[in-house]
Amino acid sequence: MRILGVNALFHDPSAALVIDGQIVAAAEEERFSRRKHGKRPVPFAAWELPELSMRWCLKAAGLAPRDLDVVAYSYDPALARPADELGLVDPWDDLRQTYARRAPQFLAAALPGLDPEKVRFVPHHVAHAASGALASPFERSSVLVLDGRGEHASHLSGRYTGGSLEVLATQDLPHSLGLLYESLTEHLGFLRSSDEYKVMALASYGEPRYLEELRETIRATDDGGFQAPIPDWSRWAPARDRDAHLDEQAWRGVHADLACSVQARLEEVLVDLARWLHERTGDRVLTMAGGTALNCVANSRIWRETPFEEVWVQPAAGDAGTALGAALQAAADRGETTAPMPSAALGRQWSDDELASWLRGAAVPFTTPDDLDEQVAEVLAHNGVVAWFDGRSEFGPRALGQRSLLANPGVAANLERLNDVKGREQFRPVAPMVLADHAAEIFSGGPVPSPYMLFVHDVDPLWRDRIPAVVHVDGTARIQTVDPATQPRLGAMIQAFYRRTGLPVVVNTSLNTAGRPMVDDPRDALELFGSAPVDVLVMGPHLVRRSMLFAGADRVHEAAGVAL
Repeated sequence: MRILGVNALFHDPSAALVIDGQIVAAAEEERFSRRKHGKRPVPFAAWELPELSMRWCLKAAGLAPRDLDVVAYSYDPALARPADELGLVDPWDDLRQTYARRAPQFLAAALPGLDPEKVRFVPHHVAHAASGALASPFERSSVLVLDGRGEHASHLSGRYTGGSLEVLATQDLPHSLGLLYESLTEHLGFLRSSDEYKVMALASYGEPRYLEELRETIRATDDGGFQAPIPDWSRWAPARDRDAHLDEQAWRGVHADLACSVQARLEEVLVDLARWLHERTGDRVLTMAGGTALNCVANSRIWRETPFEEVWVQPAAGDAGTALGAALQAAADRGETTAPMPSAALGRQWSDDELASWLRGAAVPFTTPDDLDEQVAEVLAHNGVVAWFDGRSEFGPRALGQRSLLANPGVAANLERLNDVKGREQFRPVAPMVLADHAAEIFSGGPVPSPYMLFVHDVDPLWRDRIPAVVHVDGTARIQTVDPATQPRLGAMIQAFYRRTGLPVVVNTSLNTAGRPMVDDPRDALELFGSAPVDVLVMGPHLVRRSMLFAGADRVHEAAGVAL
């Protein structure tokens, strides 16, 4: 069967295509539209569909809308209840529900030839759960979902056997750990439903001064749910103006302490929920999804402190992943055996010749060296910054070696340097890519391998001075392990860097600048390279040096008779 999954209602609109149980393509709308998160999660935007990513998924498989057997929409309006009945202040939510009910007609208009009768609604948290369990490499697992909200709940605990989900617990709104964290994000002066990862980073600079008070009201319950009333944050720290400069005093003051306290309590409650689930299932494996599953610090505590032997988190754990989950669940419901994700590299790609054509069309001088790995490693060893564009783009918010910005981890100043390049706050960490067979000697306290950068690990004290750029203020790092067998070009380059420096690690951060989506197509890569102080651009097998670029520009102007 040919099944298109669609996420559209709240934020991070996306599309995914599953054919005969195999994941063929998945992409977020922001990578096409260049609008961060695709849209804001307000009712007035609920009608907007991921038209560009839907069309690309179909094009990638050579399909027309009429060829689809099912379109799986990751929200079921029949399960929704009025916002005021749920204890939510959302006076226009009825508009959102109207748009959801009419999704089949909207989809048919966006994809001419699609029969609206082929659209099926998949409950939001079921779509999240499927994106975890059915996309994982495990046939059987417990599954834990936590996010801001779905139709009427914010949480699902259950168990998957094959393609069948047994729901063991849910938590009705208004209690929501996701909405709690979003509210804190807004209070601290960041953009809610967008910047929660900044709060996680800021928490490392604080002390959990308010943890005991938070424990009095935010807690897990005996039925597998939780209580999470949103407190008056101003009792502990004044609201911060989003336009105000966040200086180092704020990092280490009451705002950081509040972030630290809430982060710590979130971790404790998630561990309690996971333990409750294990008591009911006894499973060896836990799979996780929902926006809260992007909290890497909490994920590592679950891995360390619960009886589950393995924890697998969906790389696109936020709402974008529900497009994939909805498609997989629709396939499973129709008796198909679904295959796990081959990797997170499920987006667009270009052939070597196509990339060369882009470079020639932009009049950018480049080489295609046989020893690309050695040349790039040499640049990094001499403290250059490299924009790395290779293969299919990542599905999800993490740069995993397809669209990455790389640097030397042995130079402490590279943390501040990269944050300046990207135009973002200086308390934000950058991450290490490490060769998989060296990870265990440097990092502990989290699972290894860790290919999707979804867990935080402790950095061995003997290595902290050797790779200071990737060590967070609390002595941890959010690692990505790289296996040269599955990422040959990237793996060969890191091996070459290791031979030069003795460091089997490079700095990795996403290939973008602040407020913009991750680079996706060659034009995006060229625009970033032209506007940011990056020394080298790698596009597949091709290499562009900044020195070559400007020398080439001089020759073009000279040939045109332009005085420089």
